[in-house]
Amino acid sequence: MSRANGYLIAWLVLLLAGYLAAFAMIWEFFVHTRHGQLLDMIALSGDVIGRRHVRPVVDTVLSVISVLSLVAATGVIGFIALIRRRIALALVTILLIAGANLTTQLFKQVCGRPDFGADGALTNYGNTLPSGHATVAASVAAGLVLALPPRLRGLGGLLGAGYAALTGVATLSAGWHRPSDAVAAMVVVGGWATCAGILLVLLAGRDSVVQTRDAHPIAISLLAAVGVALLAAAAVGLKLTDQVVTVSPTRLSSTRLFAAYAGSAAGVAGSACLMIALLLSTAHRVVARRSA
Repeated sequence: MSRANGYLIAWLVLLLAGYLAAFAMIWEFFVHTRHGQLLDMIALSGDVIGRRHVRPVVDTVLSVISVLSLVAATGVIGFIALIRRRIALALVTILLIAGANLTTQLFKQVCGRPDFGADGALTNYGNTLPSGHATVAASVAAGLVLALPPRLRGLGGLLGAGYAALTGVATLSAGWHRPSDAVAAMVVVGGWATCAGILLVLLAGRDSVVQTRDAHPIAISLLAAVGVALLAAAAVGLKLTDQVVTVSPTRLSSTRLFAAYAGSAAGVAGSACLMIALLLSTAHRVVARRSA
């Protein structure tokens, strides 16, 4: 293994540790503390504001996600890699998508949710973290970024981040998921995408050649800037919501509820953008070209 690949794997292992730590913190605070559950519920209560205006879009986005559509999308992504004559890439992208979605479903089934009396209408739903719909969208986006030819990867990253963000926010608007569920889904996919990157580096042949022209600095910078800005907005919304965390959502003004909901939506979208930006920043190295 070359020194450059050694450094790359070290970075990916560090990034994976960061994703694991982020998931653990989300799980501990938003599921295992009353404080976190209340923040989630106040934010989710704001989804009723303007719901009738966005309902057609929300229904359209969520209705296309199913087991059948996931299988079809996975097949298309694998096929893209195969027509590029990248068998290992096809297998790893399929593993990424399958692993992320199985992790989400198993985690929701195995892990419970303490009842602190803060979940309102979602009390009987139990644990909904991570979001299955958001995981599907984000994993397909991540797999596509890796499978696409270098010249299309930047555009694929922008479109994929937008699709993952839109789906994650749609689950909130529909009242299906708490904000932390969608953010956790982005973290799960980010972790699996990082594992995929490590595998691809380890499986790379000696004829692999990294070319800087395959990087997409503009797309990466745009996604990172938008992601950071959205997460900053989310932090402001979280701070404002924290000021009224002891007040019942039914007694809060529409302005307060909208701030909580908008901040949460920004957090979901920002997480999607940053996850794809991090993936895109190393994609040209983990899926290197082959020398002639």
